[in-house]
Amino acid sequence: MADPLPPPPLSPLRWPAWALIALGWTVARWPLWLQRAVGPGLGWLMLRLLRSRRRVAATNLALCFPELGELERKRLLRENFRALGLGVFEFLRAWWGRLPSPSECELDGLEHLEAARTGGRGVILVSAHFTTLEICMRLLCQRIPLAGMYRPHEEPAMEWAVKRGRLRHAVAMFSRDELRPALRHLKQGGLLWFAPDQETRRGDSVFVPFFGQPAWSLTSTHQLARLSGAAVLPLFHERLTDGRYRIQILPALEHFPSADATADTARIMAALESLVRRCPTQYLWLHQRFKRQPDGSKRRYD
Repeated sequence: MADPLPPPPLSPLRWPAWALIALGWTVARWPLWLQRAVGPGLGWLMLRLLRSRRRVAATNLALCFPELGELERKRLLRENFRALGLGVFEFLRAWWGRLPSPSECELDGLEHLEAARTGGRGVILVSAHFTTLEICMRLLCQRIPLAGMYRPHEEPAMEWAVKRGRLRHAVAMFSRDELRPALRHLKQGGLLWFAPDQETRRGDSVFVPFFGQPAWSLTSTHQLARLSGAAVLPLFHERLTDGRYRIQILPALEHFPSADATADTARIMAALESLVRRCPTQYLWLHQRFKRQPDGSKRRYD
């Protein structure tokens, strides 16, 4: 398992962050009906106030959906920010609030998970960064003993508070630098959630296609599976129109991993792209996914 949570950072330098955390903790406990009523309005405000992020999302949509007309992409952008507004409340609720009851979540594909675990084999569940990421991972933790791999927050107080909130449900949380304990967890037959669809400056990465664009992508899924012997299963999750959630575990990728890290990473990104195409309005398009280019240049998102 990962190292136990250290004492919280309480120096005066951290007090502004703790004030924001206290606000988030309070909002996380708003009634569910109020969160869902305010969420779309928050998304509307973010669409208009977060101009740089709006440009990033609009650029990504233009790159990934060139077949759509301008009006259709604008509609998709508006719906995406609406989902993002709802997602803000879901993130807070997953960390510090009450979760929906299990009856509010449809879970399909447990048979694929059980088949993959035959003989005590570990399992890596790979998903994409949807706006429902935190709430659905917490809901999934109610059904299976799941650990997660994540990117730590730069602000120490936020890192402590969010990790503590996640550990209310997950059996362990491993940062992307904690590969040895993550591998040990998998070798012991554990389940590990991982979302490798965002560009990062750390870790071994290669360029592979994502929505027809060269995307600098982590080879971590290949490395974790190769070193641990774990099976790799894609994981889809979404928010339904009635406010409930759907989580679907797909069959294990066959003949994975291979000896080719680039080919395996391309398979992972293709699998994640297919999930995003199922529900593009709920994907986190705010990330500068295609900033790094194969010729060494940087794509401008302004």
